[in-house]
Amino acid sequence: MLRTPDDTETLADRAAEPRGQDAPGRLLVQRGLFFGPSALVPEDLYSKVECGAARRTRRTVELSPATRVTTNTYFGRFHATYWQRWTAIPEVEASATVTGTGRVRLYASDTNKVWRIVDAQDVENADGWVVRLVGKIDRFVDGGGMWLEFTTERGELTVTDVRWSVAAPRTPAPTVVGICTFNRVEDCLNTMQALADDPEALTTVEHVQVVDQGTDPLESRTRFAEVSAALGGKLRYVRQPNLGGAGGFTRTIFDATRGPAEEHRDVLLMDDDVLLEPEILVRLTAFAACTTHPTIVGGQMLNLLHPAYLHIAAEYADIETLRAGLPIPGALKEANLLGTDKQGRPIVQERRVDTAYNGWWACLIPAEIVRRIGYPLPMFFQWDDVEYGYRARAHGIPTVALPGAAVWHADFGWKDWDEWHRYFNMRNALITAALHTPFTGHRTVKELATLLGHYLVAMHYGLAATLIKAVEDFLEGPKSMNDGSVAAAAEIRKIRSAYPETVTHAMAELPEHTRDFRDTEVVRDRGTPGMPRATWAKRVAYQLAGIGRDSAFVPAGDAHWWHVSLFKRAIVTDMSEMGFRVRERDAAKTKDLAARGLKALKRLYKEGPAVAQRYREAAGELMSRGNWARLYGLDD
Repeated sequence: MLRTPDDTETLADRAAEPRGQDAPGRLLVQRGLFFGPSALVPEDLYSKVECGAARRTRRTVELSPATRVTTNTYFGRFHATYWQRWTAIPEVEASATVTGTGRVRLYASDTNKVWRIVDAQDVENADGWVVRLVGKIDRFVDGGGMWLEFTTERGELTVTDVRWSVAAPRTPAPTVVGICTFNRVEDCLNTMQALADDPEALTTVEHVQVVDQGTDPLESRTRFAEVSAALGGKLRYVRQPNLGGAGGFTRTIFDATRGPAEEHRDVLLMDDDVLLEPEILVRLTAFAACTTHPTIVGGQMLNLLHPAYLHIAAEYADIETLRAGLPIPGALKEANLLGTDKQGRPIVQERRVDTAYNGWWACLIPAEIVRRIGYPLPMFFQWDDVEYGYRARAHGIPTVALPGAAVWHADFGWKDWDEWHRYFNMRNALITAALHTPFTGHRTVKELATLLGHYLVAMHYGLAATLIKAVEDFLEGPKSMNDGSVAAAAEIRKIRSAYPETVTHAMAELPEHTRDFRDTEVVRDRGTPGMPRATWAKRVAYQLAGIGRDSAFVPAGDAHWWHVSLFKRAIVTDMSEMGFRVRERDAAKTKDLAARGLKALKRLYKEGPAVAQRYREAAGELMSRGNWARLYGLDD
């Protein structure tokens, strides 16, 4: 049975308080939202109706009798373990405006997902009362969070305007949102519109700068004028030649750090093609304002195609083997946030995991950090965020990937690896290795040689050529970035156009590439070989002898080198599942690419350490404000 609190009059008096505002000296760190920014995302990521019936909208939940609603969800939790580790904030207050009869509880969890009740308040016949619950940010060093639960028995309860706030340690720094776009007009306009549609979140930033590098400019659309009007004086629109993601993002950093230090602005970088949760502005700027030391604060990535899945909670790079996006031990990866564990408890990042860097799909970089470590490198794109994160670490600056602050971004697993941007992935990884490892060359050359061997037996000739070009251009030294890598972007597209298997065909074109349907029989992979080196050698021998099945259709998930190499001709599903590619054995290409690749790798092993030293010597100039002013054609 519900109990009526002794301080009912005090609660009633609070109804006169301004709603949607915070007391002086308090900082809003997150809002309690019950529904996403779009019906395209699951509302259970925000709040969950555990029993009974409730109506959820963006800011309000209406509970019928005998109902329980929890915010122990990805967006609904206050991730206290990150606040205890990276800030000195002693407690958090969760407030809500309630009408009706019911109970509001503040829960907390520990590293093992075991819950406890921190604070609670019963209300009866409330009419716009403001309930405030306080939780100490203690006992969360290794993990745990807080959330709210709303329950009714015989009555109804409406909850709105849930706000989590802390005593502000300092005034949040003025922050600029920087969006870089290239010919993704509708995606970018959608992102801008999402910002305009949430005026409260927009108040946390000074302005939004959109850097348009496309040949199909935003301003050519009627809708651009409408969205610009909605953003009003908050929008700054910049047009410039295409310098890739690095050039687009750095332009906002460049403009935000112009003049004396007291006029500098923090920058929240954001991709143009995300499904935006505007709440990320509130959470990243607030957390950055509370950290005890300058910190890069990153938002996490949820998969756009599978919106209940978290891409990765925290990641690192094995730089010498040129691999990024590796999960920190204990971090969730491709996790179903609506699922449960073996004990039936929600899947959340309960234990704190510390990331090495954060992707720039949404990432806040304080101006003080830019002053200390310089600007990003002109890499065009790929690995610019990784390099910057590791550079910050080398200067004693951490990065935090903050759970509950996220955007939806195109699933990486549904993008084909055999694309022109793979050149930048490999070349820029080599540059990062040159700057942040001893670069003896042994592990790196071994990894590239393995990749090259796999590409050749799998008839990935264009990808092999891409790898070779990346190595050759790295060996050219820092001058390859003199133009912001614009020439390299054009050259790699030209090189790849000579290899037919790099082209994706629509399924309607399949009859043009087959003699009859029997050539498109699906052949599944039988499993990973137990001795991969011996298997690779056997595949090479078979190919030299001309042995293999004539043709087969290989699903994307089975297109491993050891399987595709069994066929003389393989029709392979593109990872996007939108078409197919045709790979055919070509002995002449195999021999030519093997010879060129061997030559490039020998050079890398021999010359790599000296080339790496040249990159280290040139790094100061490459990341300087003067270099970027030159690339932008500005008189700075």
